[in-house]
Amino acid sequence: MQSLTYEEVLDKVQNQRRFGSLPGAVVSERMLKSLGNPQTGIPIIHVAGTNGKGSVSAFLCSILKEAGLRTGMFTSPHLVDFEERIQVDGKMIPKEDVTRLGNLLLSEQYEVTPTMFDYCLGMAILYFKEQDCDAVILETGLGGRLDSTNAVGTPVVSVITKIGYDHVEILGNTLAEIAAEKAGIIKEGTCLVAESQEPEALEVILKAAEKAKSCQVVRLPEITDRAYRRGVQEFSYHGYEKLQMKLLGVHQYENAAAAILAAEAFFEEKGIACSDEMIRAGIANAGWQGRMEVLSENPYFLVDGAHNGNGVKALAESLGQMFPGEKFHFIMGVMADKDYETMIEELLPLALDFRTVTVEAKRALQAETLAECIRKKGVAASCVTDISEAVLPEKLVPGQRTVAFGSLYFVGEIEEIWKKKRKVKLGINKNDIFP
Repeated sequence: MQSLTYEEVLDKVQNQRRFGSLPGAVVSERMLKSLGNPQTGIPIIHVAGTNGKGSVSAFLCSILKEAGLRTGMFTSPHLVDFEERIQVDGKMIPKEDVTRLGNLLLSEQYEVTPTMFDYCLGMAILYFKEQDCDAVILETGLGGRLDSTNAVGTPVVSVITKIGYDHVEILGNTLAEIAAEKAGIIKEGTCLVAESQEPEALEVILKAAEKAKSCQVVRLPEITDRAYRRGVQEFSYHGYEKLQMKLLGVHQYENAAAAILAAEAFFEEKGIACSDEMIRAGIANAGWQGRMEVLSENPYFLVDGAHNGNGVKALAESLGQMFPGEKFHFIMGVMADKDYETMIEELLPLALDFRTVTVEAKRALQAETLAECIRKKGVAASCVTDISEAVLPEKLVPGQRTVAFGSLYFVGEIEEIWKKKRKVKLGINKNDIFP
């Protein structure tokens, strides 16, 4: 077996190619087989969708933890630390385990060439097996039918979150085509929970669900008593009254509802009594970094990983609910292959101005190109060459609200900048600048 350091393991894993010649589901199936199929016997909840996968996973992990279940969670991408991808009961995998398992996986000879995502999934499954997890939540990386996570077998529960236009060059140009890829996680004998969808997407999902044991769809009118008060959202759903959550945004009501239905289905399948206290505490304690996250109250700074039209529309609606009548300073960094014009147009009515940045990624759109696009739509925009010059507390506008969005990579850069900044003694009131 190889004896690489932690840094060497990450370098080798993260520099594997993003896509292989074979579908991820085929590659991971062969990988897991060569490892002795460690996923066998692990009860799995599989989550797919365009937006909301991470939030639903976070809600589910929190609820299952409240039920006393040792719960593994596999998500992507990470924002700051690689270890964010693999967690048990909300705690990241230790670096020494990344090093140990990474060396094991990189030393194996497979009949196929794994991608970075295949290695990450393999590491996660091995770790969850070692940790004797009672349940594992797997978030798909891309699509569903051909995704690496679809190699794990039949889950206890499958969840499909909101479907929209994203990765159209891979998944299809219509909602029906994209939905067909997401619905590829549905297997005979599983329970399915689906968020509300556009009619053409829902039709595809319901047709695919005929092979599932049961299917539940979140009905928006059933989510009632929605309110936002002092940084907390409140709602009632499915017999649970006045639930509270710290995850913000109008889209989180539906994500929480989907998690409730999925948890109930999982508990029923496993013969576990589901209590009001489990659901209430699970929803209240769930957190998800980089999604409508308030990094500072004074000056006010919110970051959100919204990176497509649907996500930014939800961001705009959420800001309107939380701060009716207000306008905002926006900081935007986006990938060139996204529909950034639609993203901009969603926020124009709420914008005081924009600052644009070039994200540190090969697919990033140049800041000046983005700023020029915004200026053509009649809103002031300027570009900055150093992200720190836009996002540090001293660069924000006192008494006004600033929102950064456009890419999870961008939000990850901001989180890392603030993480480093928190370690520096500034000689100021940290409660004002850092929450």
